[in-house]
Amino acid sequence: SERAGISPPSDTRVLIAELDGVGRDYPLSIEKLCPVLSFYIVPDWRAGCERCMQILKYGGMGHTMAIHSRNDSIILEFGLKKPAFRIVVNTPTTHGSIGLTTGLDPSFTLGCGGYGGNITSDNISPMHLLNIKRLAHEISPAPSSGVSMKTSQRLLPEPPIGSSLPAFSGEILAKRIDAFLLSRKTTNGSEKSHLTSTPEESLSDESSKKASSPVDFVCEDDVRQALQISGSILIDDRTILTPLAKDLGEKHHIFVYFEP
Repeated sequence: SERAGISPPSDTRVLIAELDGVGRDYPLSIEKLCPVLSFYIVPDWRAGCERCMQILKYGGMGHTMAIHSRNDSIILEFGLKKPAFRIVVNTPTTHGSIGLTTGLDPSFTLGCGGYGGNITSDNISPMHLLNIKRLAHEISPAPSSGVSMKTSQRLLPEPPIGSSLPAFSGEILAKRIDAFLLSRKTTNGSEKSHLTSTPEESLSDESSKKASSPVDFVCEDDVRQALQISGSILIDDRTILTPLAKDLGEKHHIFVYFEP
């Protein structure tokens, strides 16, 4: 605190800083492993909901959040829509997330699931660290090669009365695949993607940018495609960015923020 130019009382337990935004310009808006907290003032719970989304997307996708409320409807809104796999209610986040005050598995290692690039969203317990061998007996015999045609047909679900199963040849399948791939092509032959044209076109043609819609999700491959054609990706505060996509996109200034 002295290096920061402040002199709090000796019995101070935590420092609190009010912030106006989220992102690189607000370094305290990301996770802090120190007794410093940031807080925001918003007009209502919906604005608070949006602010929480921004914070999670900037540095905590899939991890944890807490809500203190007596309104079950608002609690449910937070629980359903936030990209976090642990949402603790009316309890300290630190204590609730590790299972001390909730029914979650006791753990200091908290998975972030697909949002955070993890293979699990669970609280990691000893069960995740065990190699378990399983001896699985057959309980539903598979049809043998000697089953008659009539018998094997009875194993299939019956088609609705008055209908018949359509013939489906390899040629028909190939045509449908070609039609699907063709539908993913634009007029110039390139595959459809999240990309706008080029950074210069996106910035100079305001009407074109406003006519476009921000994407819902961006992965690393989307960003690499944009880099290959010197394009950009239109996003807004609701866009979900994978960690690798976020780092790569911000490094190369790929993202263009949607302005309604």
